[in-house]
Amino acid sequence: MSAALLPAVIELVQRAGAAIMPYWRSDLAVREKSDASPVTAADLAAHRVLADGLRALDPTIPVLSEEDCEIALGERERWQRWWLVDPLDGTKEFIAGSEEFTVNVALIERGRVLFGVVGIPCSGRCYYGGAGSGAFLCERDGAPMPIAVRAQPAERFTVVASRRHSSPAQERLLQGLSERFGDLQLASVGSSLKFCLLAEGAADCYPRLAPTSQWDTAAAQGVLEGAGGEVLDIHGAPLAYEARESYLNPHFLALPKAVDWRDDLVRLAQRLD
Repeated sequence: MSAALLPAVIELVQRAGAAIMPYWRSDLAVREKSDASPVTAADLAAHRVLADGLRALDPTIPVLSEEDCEIALGERERWQRWWLVDPLDGTKEFIAGSEEFTVNVALIERGRVLFGVVGIPCSGRCYYGGAGSGAFLCERDGAPMPIAVRAQPAERFTVVASRRHSSPAQERLLQGLSERFGDLQLASVGSSLKFCLLAEGAADCYPRLAPTSQWDTAAAQGVLEGAGGEVLDIHGAPLAYEARESYLNPHFLALPKAVDWRDDLVRLAQRLD
């Protein structure tokens, strides 16, 4: 999990969270970016902490942040390893005064997540993990605790849903899951916390047939993969982060590995996409 870098990245994520908090539930100016998404001074303050800190850790690793992404494809195609950063994931939740926003940092190598760190500024919680290296949850000033996906649903099959983003295809997918598993338990939560619910065994599936960007998902995908989960595109291939013109992800399915309903979910998503 590139262990030498991880403690410093966790500290940077915590520092970025501290830079955000003075703006939370304040009289905050909101600007609209070219893609119609909102940005605030809190996003930019966290970005500065992370961009400066990550470059200081290793100047040879480029930083791709949501708040500094105007980088030509020709340049990005030459990168072998890079940081993928969302300084404040869940800006709409943040503006609304919710606690469901995060700071996301992932280390990417050749399009795959090596590890991800997801910090929750309001609580001080931090999730981190990577494929083959495990996944962990730290409470504020607490010791790391290993976390893992659950292999079987609890009383009801729990699907994680976005509070603000859905689509007709996603709604039909939920209907299909209901026909397969019976009445669903829906867990609605903002930002990359959706992946983290799966990673700590509190939910069974997070289908996303609506838009996301690479920086929205990479860090939490690392946590989920470390916890024994996977993130697939609707063709059943792992969600990857290779350089391409658009930063938008394909539609995806997040779930525990090796569950007996995996192929049913992929087929259902393919029919509805």
